[in-house]
Amino acid sequence: MKIRIIFYFLSFLFLPALSPAQTTQQLTSEQETWISKANRHEKNGWLYLHIEGNPEERGFQYGYLLANEIKESIRVISVTWEYQTAMKWSWLVQKAGGIFSKKVDPENLREINGMVKGMKAANISTSQDELVALNGYLELMWYWFPTIKDSLKINSPEIVKQSCSSFIATGSMTSDGGIVLGHNSMFEYYGPPCNLILDIAPEKGHHILMQAFVGFIHSGTDFFVTDAGLVGSETTIGDFFPFDESGVPEFSRMRTATQYASSIDEWCKIMKKDNNGGYANSWLLGDVNTNEIARLELGLKYVGFEMKKDGFFTGSNVPEDLRILRFETKLHETDIKGSDVARRVRWKSLMKEYTGMINLELAEKFEADHFDTYLNKELPDSRTLCAHFDLDEELSGPDLPFDPDGTLDGKVLDSKMAKQMSFVARWGSACGKAFDGKKFLQQHPQFEWMAGILKSRPSEPWTIFQAGEK
Repeated sequence: MKIRIIFYFLSFLFLPALSPAQTTQQLTSEQETWISKANRHEKNGWLYLHIEGNPEERGFQYGYLLANEIKESIRVISVTWEYQTAMKWSWLVQKAGGIFSKKVDPENLREINGMVKGMKAANISTSQDELVALNGYLELMWYWFPTIKDSLKINSPEIVKQSCSSFIATGSMTSDGGIVLGHNSMFEYYGPPCNLILDIAPEKGHHILMQAFVGFIHSGTDFFVTDAGLVGSETTIGDFFPFDESGVPEFSRMRTATQYASSIDEWCKIMKKDNNGGYANSWLLGDVNTNEIARLELGLKYVGFEMKKDGFFTGSNVPEDLRILRFETKLHETDIKGSDVARRVRWKSLMKEYTGMINLELAEKFEADHFDTYLNKELPDSRTLCAHFDLDEELSGPDLPFDPDGTLDGKVLDSKMAKQMSFVARWGSACGKAFDGKKFLQQHPQFEWMAGILKSRPSEPWTIFQAGEK
């Protein structure tokens, strides 16, 4: 009886997250118990979700408590997909089912199906294949679709895969000899929301605290810490093109690795097994138990790996492994007019300048940095670590002038925070600059198709998050 009363109280608290026209179905006593273990709350632009238990429980909690937000995430992606390809979203969902669903780890698939049931209980319909398409969207749009679009005779825009600025440092590089990790996500301002702090306490495996796109069982933005002492981030390998349709989706491998790996080596082994080349990244990893850091550059045929106890690694979308660079990308690694190369130069300059001093405060400063190494001056634009493509009028090619994309956030942690399963995050650009979507569209009407999906982001403060928040 007490559980039922607690559930009804929690249900009342969650009602503001549901639309006025939406009602929920009567839950079973088992489902009520599941929901009583979960919680959601909002803080400084972020949406925090705690889920726990077996895969079905976790998925149901996720789908039920974030039903409206997941529906919106799917809507935003479907609008973007249909505009850029002129193909129906339902077509991609069907393709995702055939290409990905049978290859997803069974536990991950059970969690996804739990989400389907949770959303259904909130009177929102979806399907296993639609949530697989959502979770695999970055792989499908950026890697699989380019391999087949010529056969479809589709003149869709060239997909730009340059995103994120990250570093990890340890030993003599940091003020206390421990690990410091920083990351910001660079993405389309009109893309699906990635303001989710996802706290997962699974029945088996390790507790995870990570940033995620809403509706993802993995991260997508890829900033995480686990109770095994592992921390990680990534930056996408720019202009990467190989893809193996027979491999396992990256989103499934990433989630499995993060939940079950107890060491950097174990994490990398899971990621490399049955790699499909989708969402090819340079992963920056750390183990706060040993203060070791590593960089895993995961191409398709080629893999670069390095580990050290003293030094740093940076990420700006340019692979350091020459085999990946020459055989699997179309990058020009010396063209400093490009965002990736300019940020690569800036990272190395900052690491040299602040050797022995790096801490959380400096990490926040780095992720919000506005120094353009091509122009050699302070100017927030496409080439700065905290990028603002929307302010850049000199872009050309696939990067359009005033293109509404850039840095969406900032996250930092050190060894002390990681051991407490905690990190500091800022929603909106890492520098705190606000973005007014309505004003932007008035000034740049060439992007009118984004009306309804281009969201404003006010300036928000840096905010501490920790696993197990209530």
